Amino acid sequence: MDLFDAAGASAGGASSGGGPAVRAAGLRAEIARHDHAYYVLDAPTIPDAEYDRLFRELQVLEAAHPELRTADSPTQRVGGKPLAQFAAVRHRVPMLSIGTETDTEASGAFAFDARVRRALGLKDGEPEVEYAAELKFDGLAISLRYEHGVLVEAATRGDGETGEDVTGNVRTLKSIPLRLRGEAPSVLEIRGEIYMRRDDFDRLNARHAEAGEKTFVNPRNAAAGSIRQLDPAIAARRPLSFFAYGLGATEGWILPPTHFGVLDAIAALGLPVCEHRAVVAGAQGLAAFHARIAALRDALPFDIDGVVYKVNSLALQSELGFVTREPRWAVAHKYPAQEAITLLRDIEVQVGRTGALTPVARLEPVFVGGVTVTNATLHNQDEIDRKDVRIGDWVIVRRAGDVIPEVVAPVVERRGGDLPRFVLLEKFPVCPVCGSHVVRGEDEAVARCTGGLFCPAQRKQALLHFAGRRAMDIEGLGEKLVDQLVDAAIVKTPVDLYRLGVLALANLERMGEKSAHNLLAAIEKSRSTTLARFIFALGIRNVGEATARDLARHFGNLDALMAADADALQQVPDVGPVVAQSIAAFFGEPHNREVIEQLRAAGVRWAEGEPAGAANGLFAGKTFVLTGTLPTLTRDEAKALIEAQGGKVVGSVSKKTHYVVAGADAGSKLSRAQELGVPVVDEAGLRVLLSETDTNA
Repeated sequence: MDLFDAAGASAGGASSGGGPAVRAAGLRAEIARHDHAYYVLDAPTIPDAEYDRLFRELQVLEAAHPELRTADSPTQRVGGKPLAQFAAVRHRVPMLSIGTETDTEASGAFAFDARVRRALGLKDGEPEVEYAAELKFDGLAISLRYEHGVLVEAATRGDGETGEDVTGNVRTLKSIPLRLRGEAPSVLEIRGEIYMRRDDFDRLNARHAEAGEKTFVNPRNAAAGSIRQLDPAIAARRPLSFFAYGLGATEGWILPPTHFGVLDAIAALGLPVCEHRAVVAGAQGLAAFHARIAALRDALPFDIDGVVYKVNSLALQSELGFVTREPRWAVAHKYPAQEAITLLRDIEVQVGRTGALTPVARLEPVFVGGVTVTNATLHNQDEIDRKDVRIGDWVIVRRAGDVIPEVVAPVVERRGGDLPRFVLLEKFPVCPVCGSHVVRGEDEAVARCTGGLFCPAQRKQALLHFAGRRAMDIEGLGEKLVDQLVDAAIVKTPVDLYRLGVLALANLERMGEKSAHNLLAAIEKSRSTTLARFIFALGIRNVGEATARDLARHFGNLDALMAADADALQQVPDVGPVVAQSIAAFFGEPHNREVIEQLRAAGVRWAEGEPAGAANGLFAGKTFVLTGTLPTLTRDEAKALIEAQGGKVVGSVSKKTHYVVAGADAGSKLSRAQELGVPVVDEAGLRVLLSETDTNA
């Protein structure tokens, strides 16, 4: 009888007719079926809560009737006392390694096919050899022994003849069935690879880092270390996966005639087999598979370091046999290594478009991922501290596909003496590009240059922000034009925009005299703005439109704002220590002050103080939310009317909201307002409110 057809309850919770033994068998079968769907087929069949309910029911049943607890019960996946050491396991069929083709080009596939044809005595013109092609996983080789369908032993490869008994740890992997599906042979040994997905690896390392525990260098080390834990409970907490790729000893099983057929049969028994495999003909087929997987490699959710070719016919495999304990009928065709070890000579920084300083490792040149690498990212100071990377270390460098090379970890065993730690703010107290001060805010991973208006590295981003619709509103000054102006050294700071002439603009690509005149008109129009818009246009970190308006209202003029220290800045509503520090650092940089004074000299002007009546306006202290489409007012126009009377427009409705202004197609915000009893008005109602003379209306 197929275990998965055994009598038992459905996911909805059936009766326990037939007694505890029948119910326990049914629960085991059902949980195993759901495990197979989730961990092997990646197609969950029930919600997690329902799965947990079934699992708890089985636990309770087995606790009440210990005699019903079987070796293949899912409740036995986690448990067992920690071991003092692993017992030795002698492999009935040796776990031999296969040869490696180090020629990473297509010629490597042709060389293997030529060797096979010679060994088989095939001449030119005779039929091509059929091969099974699959992936070479980067994990830990394992042998699973099933007797009468039940997992009884799991062992590592070891030296090929003798491995270590890791049954307790392997039983914790839900992708490995404790009982096979269907009619299982009396003895079946499955060979495969235990690995860790990249996303699982990242989450595991994040948890360890947060808990202050050791992090892993790569998924392979994490998988191998997890399986070789003496305490199965630790292994159970590690997110491990498994793929089957071959056989060891078998008894009572009629083998399919091909390796591909063997993999199909293994999958039918409920074990996970990778979908990325194929039957191909001859050297051309092998080379095409190698190229196809190379293109797919970086998109795979797990690491591979090559592909494996096997003569598909088991009869031909037997004829070819072995040489020096390696099969003549199989080979691993590698890809360029994605990790290598080299010397970290120095750490410098790159300044990004937003002023972020990214530490960069200067390396002894090393060939990795198909190219020679001399630089690699170290991300930020927190990553340097977490990995404990130091100048002078031998380090592991990783490059996958087109991904920027990164330093993965130091090889601590090769560290020469007590090397000093790298501290970015000590080595780079000022920006290496413009000389402005470098700061790192509280709870921020990234250090930044404060010379936003002046720093050449931030030039393009600063200009685009300055010209934005909600800032100085210079229509026509987009990204492509900014690129041309900066690349041609025509514009270095926002001040240069107000010095532009028709000839300089008209000569730019796809510009022309008419477009040049239009842009100059937009620039001229932007000379007259508001203090809030000007503050926002400066691009001060953490200062958005709302904060810019609050600063303008509170200080009334730019000089007072520029003179304020962090304590004075925190007197402004909604300005906390982080924002205050950003503002103080910006105005504390002489380069920024110089650009501001030059803008004033260029005729950029605004009415000092806030809009008339705002401080004591009709809506002072009141909060509005806009939703839907108003008949005659745009969202920005309605917002401007409200803010001109001291009101504040926010994005979400709460009990503190005073009014919701709703137009056509108002959505969830209107519903939320009605739930909370917040007054709702339309455009006409807003205009009535604006006409009131009683500030308490």
